[in-house]
Amino acid sequence: MRAKSTANHTYGQIVNAWCLYDWGSSAFSTTIEAAVLPVYFDQVVAASLPGNTATIYWGYTNAVALLLAALLAPILGSIADYTGGKKRFLTIFAAIGIVATALMVFINTGAWLLALVLFSFGSIGLGASYVFYDALLPHVARSKDIDYVSSKGYALGYLGGGILLAVNIAMIQVIWAGSTLGPRLSFLTVAFWWAIFTIPLLRRVPEPAANTAGIGEGVSPVTAGFRRIGQTFRDVRKYRQLFFFLLAFWLYNDGIGTIIKMATIYGSEIGIGMIDLIGALLLTQFVGIPFSLMFGKFSGRLGTKRSIMVGLGWYTLIAIAGYFMSRAWHFWALAFAVGMVQGGTQALSRSLFGLMAPKARSAEFFGFYDVSSKFAGIAGPALFAVVGQLTGSSRLSIVALIIFFIGGILLLTRVDEKEGIRVAEVENQAAGLA
Repeated sequence: MRAKSTANHTYGQIVNAWCLYDWGSSAFSTTIEAAVLPVYFDQVVAASLPGNTATIYWGYTNAVALLLAALLAPILGSIADYTGGKKRFLTIFAAIGIVATALMVFINTGAWLLALVLFSFGSIGLGASYVFYDALLPHVARSKDIDYVSSKGYALGYLGGGILLAVNIAMIQVIWAGSTLGPRLSFLTVAFWWAIFTIPLLRRVPEPAANTAGIGEGVSPVTAGFRRIGQTFRDVRKYRQLFFFLLAFWLYNDGIGTIIKMATIYGSEIGIGMIDLIGALLLTQFVGIPFSLMFGKFSGRLGTKRSIMVGLGWYTLIAIAGYFMSRAWHFWALAFAVGMVQGGTQALSRSLFGLMAPKARSAEFFGFYDVSSKFAGIAGPALFAVVGQLTGSSRLSIVALIIFFIGGILLLTRVDEKEGIRVAEVENQAAGLA
């Protein structure tokens, strides 16, 4: 089954169009998830809540939103494979996230419940759209290029998200004084940015052909989706290396995701100012551009799995150093350190999984990948919130994250990625997608 082509675009144009979705959607990750909204929520919207209640609510909201997205991912991925609708599902969930983000312009002082609801819908839209975006990667990139293409997507995501964050920081500094207009307008710019840079993918990236193998045509898409998932679980021994990798990914991505989502609100809690918090995260974006591309090249020499393990070792040191953070320059230093490994470890994880997932069922398998990713995002922020609630401070919450990094490294040593890739290649050849 060959991918359908709706336009005569070159390989490079298709790759660039795919990468631009990272450029556009990453604005939500930077401005909404990591930088502006967490601080605005803590210092303005939920300022009337006692103690570290705002941090606790933020952690639990992240966990609930990710849980809902995770429950949807595998069945929607399976349906998308069966119907040939990866781009259609991406469009639907991107639209949900974009609309929710645009409505954040109405979040003002005291509207903490509205902020949490809109943030939940935005996170669900973004997370679910990434299932289908990631599922397109094995179809977009050649096997020999997949590490670099995945890393290029992350690098452009850092650049696109960073550019808009820089614009938003300038806008907030100009408009912030005595007003909430600056932050609220920054949320609106994210919605427009995300929407505009989704268009190239929808126009240029071909939709892979529907995969009805083993089920047949004429079956309800929902029924077919559940049947396909049932087949996958019956064949779990066949995909043993892939699912073992998912378990490792679940552990280490838990720590990565929690650092991304909780860093600024943790920094705000210990007294670091808004401009320092946002500026340091902007530094992370731009440091991440060259380092993501370096990881993509570095993996060719060291190997993809070993490169990921190097990044996780570095993250372990970052989590330990976070306990001692007390000044603004500490936050800047740790932001630089995170930028060195954040994009690289995630990009190589995505590309390694893409090589081990059969192309004809890429959305289904990336649905499981997304479940692993989202459950990581559930456990991490929840642990962060629980530890903070029990101790009255979030310092020990940061240190607790080393469990996920060390556990992930240990599990990765057990993954035979060559065997996992061999199994996928056999299926790709049988489906005519080699």
